[in-house]
Amino acid sequence: MNHQHKVDLVEAEKCRVLGKKAEAIELYEKSISGAKANKYIQEEALANELAAKFYLDWGKEKAAICYMQEAYYCYARWEAKAKTDDLEKRYPQLLTPILENQNKDFQNVLNSTVQTIDSSSTNISEYFDFASIIKASQALSSEIKLEQLISQLMQVVMEYAGAKKVALLLLKNENLILEALAYINQEFELLNIPYQNCKDIPITIVNYVKRSLKTVLFDDATTKNDFIDDSYLIKQQPKSLLCMPILNQGKLIGILYLENRLTIGAFTKNHLKILNLIVTQAAISLENAQLYGKLENYSHTLEQKVEKRTLELRQKATQLESTLKELQQAQAQLIQAEKMSSLGQLVAGIAHEINNPISFISGNITPAHEYVESLLELINLYQKLYSQPLPEIQSKIIEIELDYLIEDLPKLLDSMETGANRISEIILSLRNFSRLDESEIKSVDIHDGIDSTILILQHELSSNHQYPEIQVVKEYNQIPKLNCYASGLNQVFLNIIGNAIYALRQKQENKPFITIKTSLKDKGNVLISIADNGTGINKSVLNKIFDPFFTTKPVGSGTGLGLSTSYSIVVEKHRGKLNCVSTPGEGTEFVIELPIK
Repeated sequence: MNHQHKVDLVEAEKCRVLGKKAEAIELYEKSISGAKANKYIQEEALANELAAKFYLDWGKEKAAICYMQEAYYCYARWEAKAKTDDLEKRYPQLLTPILENQNKDFQNVLNSTVQTIDSSSTNISEYFDFASIIKASQALSSEIKLEQLISQLMQVVMEYAGAKKVALLLLKNENLILEALAYINQEFELLNIPYQNCKDIPITIVNYVKRSLKTVLFDDATTKNDFIDDSYLIKQQPKSLLCMPILNQGKLIGILYLENRLTIGAFTKNHLKILNLIVTQAAISLENAQLYGKLENYSHTLEQKVEKRTLELRQKATQLESTLKELQQAQAQLIQAEKMSSLGQLVAGIAHEINNPISFISGNITPAHEYVESLLELINLYQKLYSQPLPEIQSKIIEIELDYLIEDLPKLLDSMETGANRISEIILSLRNFSRLDESEIKSVDIHDGIDSTILILQHELSSNHQYPEIQVVKEYNQIPKLNCYASGLNQVFLNIIGNAIYALRQKQENKPFITIKTSLKDKGNVLISIADNGTGINKSVLNKIFDPFFTTKPVGSGTGLGLSTSYSIVVEKHRGKLNCVSTPGEGTEFVIELPIK
């Protein structure tokens, strides 16, 4: 109660500066009401003055008049004469009614009322409390929402006019609408219907007031008058009747209809003067309320359009995001497929080129072995038959270390045969890894694929001057052959084991190792675990590792496609599962679950 109205006034001024007119109107009214309720008359005056300036800048001079007059009255009650003088000089066009009433109308009304009261020797409280009328006028000026304003107006008219029935008609789009109907001691009713369709008011009188803009007052409407043939008057027989236009600068805003069926002469000239004062204020407030209603509707419509447009943009953004993700996945698959295709072609080409000479070598080792054995047998026979060789031959035997040569040459041929066989095994592994001829699903031993991958990466697993050798621990269990895309799974093994090697080299572990386990989960699925004791993966990035183009490696060290492609091969292509469990600083484990068929 001490500060809220000040806060509201500051917010209203902010909205004014930002062009938020509807919000500004409501906050000005809230500030005025709060200051009035808690008797801060000086700040009530200030809020009214600022609201008037707001409307004046907006070009709404009618509304500005109302608020500037209220500001003037508040400053006057605060006895701030310098301020009222200042307003008279700066805004005389807004204060014209007050300045004129100071000399003429307002004083005449007051004098006339006092004289009437004095002449009848009746206490002033029996007619009206002039301060209460000003209060009622202020109450009307403080309402900005139409429904609340109508309710306030009906209460004020009932209270000060002595009416038993009140009807309010408002002009909307050049059509006169019966907006509200109230009976004494009853809640008023909002109708919003064309007045011609209503049987609760005299249509002929309303038509006359609408056309002439003159007030109709009957002390006894049952006596002979110009409207005696009106069907409503004939049927209802009201006594006192008053129908007056609500005007604002000569323009019809609405019509106020009052009646009292029981009392003759219920509406006196004093009542008429009071009603004139109230209706003058009501006209301004009604225009403000209708303007506020239009602004509120426009604001609501604008908000709906903004919400609709925002929703459309969000939907489009979602679609674009989905399309972008699909494009990224397609791009990742294309890049990885091209990469693996190139690698496969390279490996297959190398295997093919090596295979021919190694086949030649392997094919000749056996006859070479036989030839050497025959020659050695011949040498032994010579040594047996000619135990005393010539000096030249004896010298040559010593020079070439014949005994050692006879002993080592078979071993040398055995070693060459072992090497040729090993090269043949490597070529077979290279062919198994590339599997360019296996684009369809085939039944394969998954262990062969893992071994081939380890062979491909052998140079990275070996020790050098910077890193120790990485030990590969194989814990293979007996599992059935899998119906799968063998070359695709070889890509998965290459990506995961390659990442494990990178993590181990980053950690520079003294005893680095990679453990590869295979097991049968159930009759339909096989588990393959590839674990390392490397750097591990932080939880913040663990849920992103399968996203296309996401990588934690430095620029140029990784494309971010390996794991996303592996996930696609395992999950989408083989209907399996690929999970990662990692503890930073301790290591990472990838678990592949594949269906046997």
